[in-house]
Amino acid sequence: MPPPPAQRSLQTRVTEYARLLGLPGVVLVAALLVDLGIILPASADDSGPKGVDLFLLPGILAMAGCVWWARSRAAVAAFAGAATLVVFSVFINFAHAPAYSTVLARLSATEVVAGFELVYYVVRRARPGVAFAAVCSLVVAALIAITNRGQPGVSGGVMIQSLLFGVVLLGGSVLLGARGGRPAPKPRVSSPLIDLARTQWLLIGVLAFALLYEFAEAFKAPRALPIVLCSLGAALLSVLASRYPVPSALGLTALLFLSAMVTPALNLRYSYPLAVGVPATQVVATLATVIHLVRSVPGKRAWSCIGGFSAVVALAVIVNAERPGPRPLLDLAQLKYYAAIALLLLGIAVVIGLFLRSRDSERKQVVLSAVTDAQTSERMALARELHDVVAHHVTGIVVQAQAARLLGEKNPLIALEAMGRIEDAGVEALAAMRRLVRSMRGDAAAGSSEFSEQATTDLEADLRKLVDGSNHGVPTMVGLNLPEHLPQEVGRSALRLVQESLTNVGKHAAGAEHAFVLAEVIGRELHLRVTDDGKEADHHPVGGSGGYGLIGMRERVALLHGRLEAGRGRDGGWRVEVWLPLEGEE
Repeated sequence: MPPPPAQRSLQTRVTEYARLLGLPGVVLVAALLVDLGIILPASADDSGPKGVDLFLLPGILAMAGCVWWARSRAAVAAFAGAATLVVFSVFINFAHAPAYSTVLARLSATEVVAGFELVYYVVRRARPGVAFAAVCSLVVAALIAITNRGQPGVSGGVMIQSLLFGVVLLGGSVLLGARGGRPAPKPRVSSPLIDLARTQWLLIGVLAFALLYEFAEAFKAPRALPIVLCSLGAALLSVLASRYPVPSALGLTALLFLSAMVTPALNLRYSYPLAVGVPATQVVATLATVIHLVRSVPGKRAWSCIGGFSAVVALAVIVNAERPGPRPLLDLAQLKYYAAIALLLLGIAVVIGLFLRSRDSERKQVVLSAVTDAQTSERMALARELHDVVAHHVTGIVVQAQAARLLGEKNPLIALEAMGRIEDAGVEALAAMRRLVRSMRGDAAAGSSEFSEQATTDLEADLRKLVDGSNHGVPTMVGLNLPEHLPQEVGRSALRLVQESLTNVGKHAAGAEHAFVLAEVIGRELHLRVTDDGKEADHHPVGGSGGYGLIGMRERVALLHGRLEAGRGRDGGWRVEVWLPLEGEE
C-alpha cells in the first residue's frame, strides 16, 4: 500500500495563508482580531443593551472587503470604502451602538488599517488624478465618521490627537504607495460607463465631496433623506450631461423642482444646509450641466434649458432660502442679493462653457488641418513615385518601340532584341504599378518600393543597376565615390533624382550620344550631377511632357534642405546638379 500523504503542520498552513494575504492582509487580519476581541465581550456585558455592540461588525467587515477588492480595482474600492464609512456611520447612529476609539477617535482598528491600506493601493495603482480624488474622499469620510458617530461633539484634545496621528499615517501610506511603483498595466477595460467616468473624474470628485457633506448633515436631520436622494440623482444627471446634455438638463430641472417643493413639507429650512435655498450638490450639478449645454448644444436649445434652470432655482430660493422671522417669502432686498449671486455663478458657468466650446472648435480645426496636410503629403509622395518610377519604365518602352520601328525593316534582329527589352520594361512597369497600388491600399508606406528600399543600404550598387538596366536609349557612364552607408532618405531621394534625370535625357535630349552620372560625397554633402551632350529638341518629346519632372525633383530636394540647379550646359547639353546635406550620417 502506498504511504498516506504527509499531513501539513499548523505552522506550514499559517505560513501559506500569510503568503497569500501578503503583509497588508496580515496586518488587516490582526486588526480584525483585535476588534473582535473588544466587540464580542462588550456585546455580552452589562454596561448597555445586550448585543448592541454587534452592530459595529457589518461596517468593519465591509471595510475589510474593500481592501481585498482594492487588489484588483483600487480606485473603485477606495471610493466604496469612503461610502462605507459614511453609510455605516448613519447605521451606527440609528442603532445607538457605541463608537469605539483606537488610533483615531470613533474609528475601529480595522477601519483605520483598512483606510490607510486603501490609500496605499490607490496611490500605487491608480492614475494621479483618480488617486487624488479617492484619497480626498477617504479623508472626508473619516472626518465625517469621527465628528458624527455616537454622542455629538469631540473634545479639542482628542480631535487634535486624531488629526496628528491621521496626518502621519496618511503621509506614510502615500509615500509607501508612491515608492512601490505601478505594476505592469493590464489590458484597458472599456465600456460606455467606464469611459464616461474616465473623462468626468474631476466633476465626479467635486460632486462626491458635496454628497458626502450632505450625508454628514443628514445625520442631524434624518428626514432629509428625500432631498439627499434628489441631490444624488442630480449628480448622476450632471455627469451624463457630457453625453446627453438636453435630456439630462430636462431631468435635472424636474429634480430641482421636486426638491424645492418637498423641502417645506419636510420642515428642513433651518436644519439642513440650504443657505441659498438649494442644496450644495444640486448647485454644483446645475452649474456643470450649464457648462455642458453651452459647450455642445446650439444656442436656442441651450438657452431654453438654462432658462428652465433659472426659473426653478429662483422658485427654490424664494421658497426655501433662510430669512429673518417667520415670513413665508423673501422681501425685495434679499431677493436682489440672491439674484446677484445666481447671476455671478451662471455667468462663470457660461464663460467656462464658451471657453471649452472655443477650444473644441480650435482642436477640431487643428485635427482637420493635420489630416488635410497628411493627405496632401501622401498624394504628393504617390505622384512623385508615379512620375519617377512608372514614367521611367514607360519612357523606355516608347524609346525602344521607336527604335524597333525605325531599324526593324533594315535589321529584324534589332527589332527582336528591342521587343525583349520592351517586354522587360513592361514587366518592371507592372511591378511598379502593383507596388503603388499596395501603397495606396495601406499595405506599404507611400513612396516605398523594393528598389528604393535597396537604396538605403548601398546607393552605389543601386545606381549602377539603374544605369545598366536603363531603357532611355542613351549610353551612360558613371563616376561614383560613395561611402558604404548613407542616411536612408538621402539614398532614396538620390536614386529617384538620378532616375528622373535619365528619364528626361531619353525624352528631351535630341541627338544625345552620351550621358554621364556623377555621385560623390564632398564634406558633409552628397553631390549628384547628370549631364548629356544632346541638343534642345525641336519636336514634341517622347510620350509628351506634363512639366512635373523638375517640380518633383525640387520637392524631393527641398524636403532634405538641399540645393538643385538645372539648365543648359556650356556644350549645349542638359545638366542637373544636386547637393544633399548628410544630416544624421553615422
